[in-house]
Amino acid sequence: MAASAGPEIERLIALLAKLPGLGPRSARRAALALLKKREQLLEPLAASLAETAAKVVSCSICGTPDTRDPCSICSDGARDNGLICVVEEAGSLWAMERSGAFRGKYHVLGGLLSALDGVGPEALRVAELVGRVKGGEVREVVLALPATVDGQTTAHYLAERVAGNGVEVTSLARGVPVGGDLDWLDDGTIVQALRARRPA
Repeated sequence: MAASAGPEIERLIALLAKLPGLGPRSARRAALALLKKREQLLEPLAASLAETAAKVVSCSICGTPDTRDPCSICSDGARDNGLICVVEEAGSLWAMERSGAFRGKYHVLGGLLSALDGVGPEALRVAELVGRVKGGEVREVVLALPATVDGQTTAHYLAERVAGNGVEVTSLARGVPVGGDLDWLDDGTIVQALRARRPA
């Protein structure tokens, strides 16, 4: 099939189509909207993307993306250092923060254990979590992982790795639906799940 636009526009469409929730048709509509509002949307977006790519780093403590290292949460002296919430990705951390219910620190794993996809513990930030727990200041680790097979497998593995360090390991209450991602939940559900957390 012949291209319907120049190569630069087709490349923009192809890149947009790689974003979650955007297929080829949605990407074409998004590209068209950007091109129609070049000064209001396209140019500011391009500048923001370039600035973000240049300035964003992963926090050396928790693994979340931020413009400084340690990140703003790890640097916040008002937060509880004895409480660590373990999440799959930064999107889940942002969802927890939106709820306003958690005032501890975080640990972003960078994925989940998956035998089918060949993802083992060495591909995740498991060693870093164990190191933080062995530091002696942590008293509770909250496993806020998806209620999926991979999420539960990961939670069980982490509970075993963290156990024996005098740390309580809890997980979110099952108010979080099976198969549900934190990033898609409303704030009230996250607040209730945090309050009703239980031993993992």
